[in-house]
Amino acid sequence: MLHFFKKTPNKQQIARVKVLVFLLCTIPMLRLIWLGFQEDLTANPIEFLERSTGFWALMILLATLTLTPIRIITGRAWPLQMRRMLGLWMFFYACCHVIIYVWLDFAFLWADIVKDIAKHPRILVGFAAFVLTIPLASTSNQAMMKRLGQHWKPLHQSVYVIAILSIVHFWWLVKIDIREPMFYAVVLAILLGIRIYYHFKLKHKIK
Repeated sequence: MLHFFKKTPNKQQIARVKVLVFLLCTIPMLRLIWLGFQEDLTANPIEFLERSTGFWALMILLATLTLTPIRIITGRAWPLQMRRMLGLWMFFYACCHVIIYVWLDFAFLWADIVKDIAKHPRILVGFAAFVLTIPLASTSNQAMMKRLGQHWKPLHQSVYVIAILSIVHFWWLVKIDIREPMFYAVVLAILLGIRIYYHFKLKHKIK
């Protein structure tokens, strides 16, 4: 695996990888559409759709956060070219997750939604994570990068807060069997730990 990332692919090869990543990201949604046509969305289809879209938003978010450690460990930056696309796919599944909650679960009854958020802290945490993704998605293009200049990077570093809030949201959701959210929390801790370690290592070398 490391040998693959150490190679520097040409533009055509990178384009093929992007197409493959794009197609992989469509699979969860295509699966949900297929299950819907087959009327096989379990006995509680709304909850199934909510959890599925939320799960894949988290998975793609973690995949996005994996790209920088890959660059750090292998010394190759080309995988970072997948970051924008993965980030937008994460935002897409997060939007679906929220829309299903607001539309199918509560039928746009905002008073009930506010009460549910106040009653369940996990909803508030999840909603906070979603709100933070909006400026990231809206400033992910080259034009906004140039317009924001040096402020673009600090803004997009909020992705770490989003990841933490997302896992807390998931953790509080499952309540009893916390093994799965704990696993993702460990994965996130490792990914952030790699960044922190190499950040301080680099500062030490500069000194």
